[in-house]
Amino acid sequence: MPLRTLSEHGLGEQMSYELISSELLLDGQARLNLATFVTTWMPSLAARLMDETADKNMIDKDEYPQTAEIEARCVNIIAGLWHADASEKATGCSTTGSSEAAMLAGLALKWRWRERMRAAGKPTDRPNLVTGTNVQVCWEKFMRYWDVEPNLVPMEGDRYHLNAEEATARCDENTIGVVGVLGSTFDGSYEPIKEIAAALDDLQARTGLDVPLHVDAASGGFVAPFLQPELEWDFRLPRVQSINASGHKYGLVYPGVGWAIWRNEEALPKDLIFDVNYLGGHMPTFALNFSRPGSEVIAQYFMFASLGHEGYRRVLQNAQDVALKLSSGIEEMGPYRLLTKGDDLPVFAFTLKDTVTKYTVFDVSDHLRQRGWLVPAYSFPENRQDLTVLRVVVRAGMTLDMADTLLGQMGEETDALESLDGPLPREKRGGLKAFSH
Repeated sequence: MPLRTLSEHGLGEQMSYELISSELLLDGQARLNLATFVTTWMPSLAARLMDETADKNMIDKDEYPQTAEIEARCVNIIAGLWHADASEKATGCSTTGSSEAAMLAGLALKWRWRERMRAAGKPTDRPNLVTGTNVQVCWEKFMRYWDVEPNLVPMEGDRYHLNAEEATARCDENTIGVVGVLGSTFDGSYEPIKEIAAALDDLQARTGLDVPLHVDAASGGFVAPFLQPELEWDFRLPRVQSINASGHKYGLVYPGVGWAIWRNEEALPKDLIFDVNYLGGHMPTFALNFSRPGSEVIAQYFMFASLGHEGYRRVLQNAQDVALKLSSGIEEMGPYRLLTKGDDLPVFAFTLKDTVTKYTVFDVSDHLRQRGWLVPAYSFPENRQDLTVLRVVVRAGMTLDMADTLLGQMGEETDALESLDGPLPREKRGGLKAFSH
């Protein structure tokens, strides 16, 4: 059968299934993938429900009104998790993931800024957005696609993300907003959202600059409410105007579903909302995609209904317990130094001590891959490109027994690397492959 062109006669359903399923065996084992934040395990009944609803089009709310109602329920549940004030009437929508949700939030920031500048009779041709260089690539895409100047705060020394001082120092009258990250993909740490919000409040008091704050909580939005409920990062802070999160990360749903929530209707400009009537009824829509499956939204509601608050707390606490066990075990091996230990997100990053000269983090990653474990190695961004690390993401489905297995096998591979007589030849190093965020 030709692989890259359409054959004249098909193989039939059974043969095609056997062929494709056999070929997919060459993929890595999803449960051993410690690189991805995306959910790789759900209860079998959730998968069954997704299969039964795969034909539902999320955009067609007239034909599938109950799916639309379930989406609205999820928006309300998530807004409540993030302490939205009922009197402000938070609004939001589902998306294909945090990337789309972040772009929608960015567009809302740009539109609001443009309205303010036009009202003041000022030019609107030079908008900028303040973020740390550790933001996910979707923000770089947003700034490039929608002509927003990147105002990126580089890492410096042991500061691996945005802080309040650097954020406010970069703001000017053309700043459409500041993006704080609740859970950096580089090391799993939370940015100090409350401190950034307070600094922006002080900036407005001193200069009159009113710069809104968006929180990219792609991962932390479904972790902090359950594991760090006392942490103030969400709509409890008046400066926070919008938040995005990924249902398909620690929301515990298969890809792809994300959520964008705005504090109130004023935070989401009406010009960005379209009304379509050719699907059988008038329906407001605010999304980059149009048709998309409703099954992931239904699966999100299934997880909310089946787990409840205590169930989410239990699942995520288990993930954090595993992360802390792994980070402490890796630190005890000797050659490794922790950057984070997994007490924010159940995610941690570590590097090799300066005394290690015979192998690199890329060699460690390559040796673990040979045992089936996908542990990414990569360098940090601008100003800290000298720092290369390994990162472990612990998700639902990773057990303490699996952690013991990983620690045992990593110990064996580390011993093998430590026993080398000299540095590995460059051509044999795994560092030729770069991990991309």
